[in-house]
Amino acid sequence: MHDVKEAAAPARGRIPGEYLGAGIAAALTVAAFLVPRIASEHWRSKLYAGSAPIFGNWLPHVGWGSVPAIAIAILVIRFGPATAESLPWRRLLAVSWATALTWAFALAMVDGWQRGFAGRLTDGHEYLHEVPGVRDIPSMLRGFSGRILDFQPDSWTTHVSGHPPGALLFFVVLDRIGLRGGGWAGVACLLIGSSAVVAVAVTLRALGAEDRARKALPFLTIAPAAVWIAVSADAMFAGLTAWAVALLAIAVRRRWVAIAAGVLFGLGIYLSYGLVIMALPAAAVLIAGRTIRPLLPAVLGALIVVTAFTLAGFWWLAGYHLVVERYYQGIASERPYAYWVWANLAATVCAVGLATAAGIPSALRRPFDATALLVAAALCAILVADLSGLSKAETERIWLPFDLWLLAATAFLPRSTARLWLLLQALGTLVLAHTILTNW
Repeated sequence: MHDVKEAAAPARGRIPGEYLGAGIAAALTVAAFLVPRIASEHWRSKLYAGSAPIFGNWLPHVGWGSVPAIAIAILVIRFGPATAESLPWRRLLAVSWATALTWAFALAMVDGWQRGFAGRLTDGHEYLHEVPGVRDIPSMLRGFSGRILDFQPDSWTTHVSGHPPGALLFFVVLDRIGLRGGGWAGVACLLIGSSAVVAVAVTLRALGAEDRARKALPFLTIAPAAVWIAVSADAMFAGLTAWAVALLAIAVRRRWVAIAAGVLFGLGIYLSYGLVIMALPAAAVLIAGRTIRPLLPAVLGALIVVTAFTLAGFWWLAGYHLVVERYYQGIASERPYAYWVWANLAATVCAVGLATAAGIPSALRRPFDATALLVAAALCAILVADLSGLSKAETERIWLPFDLWLLAATAFLPRSTARLWLLLQALGTLVLAHTILTNW
């Protein structure tokens, strides 16, 4: 029935929704890249992004990951849609995860092993810089808030100060179990981040939308977001919260799973303050499942995490208010909101691709469809984060936890044009990876 509706010809003289959505997104993105090129050098310097709206620098280059990335793209374009339709479910999930992981790694290797992967998380502003100094975890948690503000002798580095202690704690634990250095940190983020592809599909199937999941999976596996999944800590955030949503969807029929979902949601808000907005996809799941029964056990699961961190000495609200103050101590006070409030959205287009923008109009016309509800929730989450002014630039990375749900909009594209949209996704990603040296 879905296919009949989706294959229906548009009215004479009317632009099909997918082309209109992609056209608007393309125009927005072109404008966001063009404005800094024609603006004054003084104004451009205040963007603090050499390849605005993407955080990086223009540097055409190739690497030994170039050929594998092109090969993966060709295989997915040629065989992805048919394979997604015919392969048994569990095998499809395994193949999708392997493809997403390989795609992300190949894109990272366009920049090279050290520059593109192992060295990404060892920068002086990153979490690993602080790991050697954490000799006592309880003491670190008790004193965490006191080191958030800048211009102190013991201020946390940029990324550590900008997040709750759970993010730093993750890398400290990796170090403690022997997985030290940027290479292992990158592998952990890549494995967890790429698994979000599976989590999205599991969520849709649990909500009775397996057909939608199968249609979206080829797009999820070669999503442009892979450029930042390999490798950034936000990829790990995206993977963990995606599984929180997936477990909540499973809990619609198996309520006891909701406690585990709540624990993951709770951990999410201690990885990044902005992940409280994941309440919107969570609400979409409950609406799609037409039940609130998982809500109470999920809240209890989240409270377990909140209680643990609070008893350990870190109060989330105090940390959040200090982070807002720290945010305006840095370059955020100079970055122009008038540009970034819409250029952030262009950066998101770069992360999700034109195919996602093409699918959004059709998704929004189906308000009672489970997949459409998740797409709408992700879109609302992005708009809330954008209008807050607390994300000016770098949103192609920061909004990964929301972008992955936005990608589900590709499930609403007609099957007949799937390969064309996959081709556009792959081309856009490959151009971006080979022309811009991203910071993550």
